[in-house]
Amino acid sequence: MKMVKNLKTNIKYLQKTLDSEDVTFLEVKIKNTDAVLIFINDLVNKDAIGELVLRPAFNYDKPITAQNLFDAFFSPEKKQVFSLKDVVNEVLLGNAILLADGVDSALSFGLKQFEKRSITEPPTSTVIKGPREGFVESLPVNISLMRRKLKTQDLRFENVTIGRYSKTPVALCYITSIADKKLVKAIKEKLKSIDIDAVLDSSYISKLLGEHKISLFKQIGNTEKPDILAAKILEGRIAIFVDGSPIALTVPYLLIEDFQSASDYYNSPYSATVARVLRLFSVLIALFLPALFVAAELFHLQLIPLSFLLTIVNSIKGIPLSPSYEMFLTLLIFEILNEASVRMPKYVGMVVSIVGGLVLGETAVNAGIISAPTLMIIALSGICLYTVPELEQTFAVLRALFLIIGGSSGLYGLICSITLLIIYLISFENFSTPLCAPFSPLIIKDMKDGIYKGFIEEHQMRPLSIKNTNKRRLKIKKTGVDNEI
Repeated sequence: MKMVKNLKTNIKYLQKTLDSEDVTFLEVKIKNTDAVLIFINDLVNKDAIGELVLRPAFNYDKPITAQNLFDAFFSPEKKQVFSLKDVVNEVLLGNAILLADGVDSALSFGLKQFEKRSITEPPTSTVIKGPREGFVESLPVNISLMRRKLKTQDLRFENVTIGRYSKTPVALCYITSIADKKLVKAIKEKLKSIDIDAVLDSSYISKLLGEHKISLFKQIGNTEKPDILAAKILEGRIAIFVDGSPIALTVPYLLIEDFQSASDYYNSPYSATVARVLRLFSVLIALFLPALFVAAELFHLQLIPLSFLLTIVNSIKGIPLSPSYEMFLTLLIFEILNEASVRMPKYVGMVVSIVGGLVLGETAVNAGIISAPTLMIIALSGICLYTVPELEQTFAVLRALFLIIGGSSGLYGLICSITLLIIYLISFENFSTPLCAPFSPLIIKDMKDGIYKGFIEEHQMRPLSIKNTNKRRLKIKKTGVDNEI
């Protein structure tokens, strides 16, 4: 609906549409002409309204026209609005709107001010070395953090509004000289096609952007740290910010990303490589050790060394449950403790996870309900699972599935299920990017930042696993100067 020159008609529509007690309709005079300033009480800076809007309006002495009004105010963020629907949207975004009688347009002033969390180190990405700042729930603050990291004219932000009721601002972030234009266009079109009531967190966008709707594996990357996001953007990825969420999304996503850590790039390549090997080895233990133990007990006793077999036989003597049921019971107890420790208040949760695990575990072993080896294996599996925290939920589901298969069909069933999982992973693509790159398909040049962490001199080219238009990122110039000791 277009605005008309009659102020009362415009205000009547806006009062009916914005019928809420926190919306203020402030009547003012501009050179003896009636005008109304509209804003939401708790979303605007009232001091700025007084200095940048009301004071210039009081001193206004020119004829009342749309252009004269636009030139009279010195707010750094102002624009003209020509429809009542846009006026409503601007008010809901936290802007102040000025309407004057005899003018068929309004002025929108960006004077937003609301409480926001201070910039701190994110709890999910703590590091010993490296930057400690993390994203917050404010989109402008997150954009400023990226501008501080990447001071280049090629850094672009494109805004999209998603949500019929939430009207959530979403920003696409990429470097024009690096990112693939087709990928940027595809993501932008997919974002614009989202029709949902509200977007309250970036996880909504993550689930809707994925091409495989029922996949157990992640399809969109995420991070809470500006330095990690800047590094990913410099490789050719596109970032997605959602207002109200401290987690930025990245596309495309590779599975190897979650086996890497920010500290890998601030420590020596040797320690980073060892840490990545440990993470991979820990994941294999977490996924397969419980299933292998149950399968060996039930179907393949010959695989267990004799001395260890005697220890197991002595420990399970008198246990009323079968090995598979015993393992499931122990796993269930640990999962309940884990869930309780997360949901309870912080300090109470720590007590529950530590005391509960020790007391329940020791009591269950002494009571002869579960055996000590089973308790140790589940505890070791749980610890190893958290060496790759981003994939903990996915691997927890896979661990339970492998345990069922190992307990029902033994080693043969486990080998078949692992083969099917590998086939699924190597054929998995999202936005035309293989999930398991650079291992499948095998890209030798990208192996320098896979499990092995190469020296910085080896990273002269951007990853071939990710589509980008500028392949070189490092040039080493020889100075010709001999260093003398």
